[in-house]
Amino acid sequence: MSESAAERDFDLVLTGGRVLDERNGVDDVLDVAVISGRIAAVGTNLSVRGRNVQDVSGAIVAPGLIDIHTHVYHKATSLSVDPGFISRRSATTTLVDAGSAGAGNYDGFRDYVMTHCPYRIFAFLNISFPGIFGFDKGVSIGEATLRHMLPVDRCVAKIEANRDRIIGVKVRIGGPVTGELGLGALELALEAANAVNLPLMTHIGTAPPSYADVVSMLRPGDILTHCFRPAPNSALGDDGRVLPEVRAARERGVLFDIAHGMGAFGYETAEGALADNFLPDLISSDVHVIAVEGPGYDLLHTMSKLLNCGLSLPDVIGMSTSRPALAIRKPEIGHLGVGAPADITVLKQVESNYVFEDVVGARRQGTTLLQPVSVYIAGKSMELAHRPFEEPFILSGSCCGHSH
Repeated sequence: MSESAAERDFDLVLTGGRVLDERNGVDDVLDVAVISGRIAAVGTNLSVRGRNVQDVSGAIVAPGLIDIHTHVYHKATSLSVDPGFISRRSATTTLVDAGSAGAGNYDGFRDYVMTHCPYRIFAFLNISFPGIFGFDKGVSIGEATLRHMLPVDRCVAKIEANRDRIIGVKVRIGGPVTGELGLGALELALEAANAVNLPLMTHIGTAPPSYADVVSMLRPGDILTHCFRPAPNSALGDDGRVLPEVRAARERGVLFDIAHGMGAFGYETAEGALADNFLPDLISSDVHVIAVEGPGYDLLHTMSKLLNCGLSLPDVIGMSTSRPALAIRKPEIGHLGVGAPADITVLKQVESNYVFEDVVGARRQGTTLLQPVSVYIAGKSMELAHRPFEEPFILSGSCCGHSH
């Protein structure tokens, strides 16, 4: 415990929960104390000195959830959802927008969405000047088909002017999104990412180019998003094993992100990869105007889906907190160490008979769901929203507090 914490009462103490803090190697029933919006102490018997004590016995106390792949340039891009709505529903504290905006329209995202949102929002800047401009129900127009739509200099300049919020470069690769330009779009995105020394997140879609060709170009710290997309053009070869190019990418430090979305999570791929001992590095939702209606829904639902696939609870929490924070080079968040911002998500794991579905219609019977109990940003209690698509399937009594 720090000296400053010892000298005064705590503003908030969460007591009796299972604290899962991967960064600091914590998995134990402990109290978490907050002073002035920051973590003041993690230990035992802290509640006696708390001004506001919340008993969270039986719950999971985690760092604030971080969704590293969202689309939240709300009302200015056709694919984006309201960041406040999705954060309240999915118990997240930090959202990372995955290329909704490009250099041509990022300023509006910053001034009209990020600045007014109580949740933390960062962004990968799309290498495409207009960002993702033609994506909606019944509409799909690739933003990376023409080289002159991907001006590297404009991308670099916008990032240099906004390093507080922009944490990398985004490109969508594959099929009609890149058309004949193909890997040329990836080359331009890498040129921009190299110039600013930031990670690249690349979407992988239908071939061409192939999954192997795309992943082979990525650098240490870059992110291959939609890592468990269904065939064709999945992470698995004809033998059902993980592609050697995918293994090689991981060995050199490429990160693999779920990003469920409307077309990027297939049980056949996920189960094959997990059976081959290839786990994702990051769990994210790719929530957008279509995906928000299912089967991906949001980060919390995607976490539950991976939990039901056999991943451990500590891994699922780590893949949604510490690991995304480090991937976007924001080590100050994603953990509950003393001095960190008091971004905290409290969850309960409940019994459920929910039947999960992937993006091609394959179904799997689930046995458990993660449900929100409370969320804090810088120690402030945030409102939660109901999850009507899950709540009818909960078997074990009341689990959630939905407003504070």
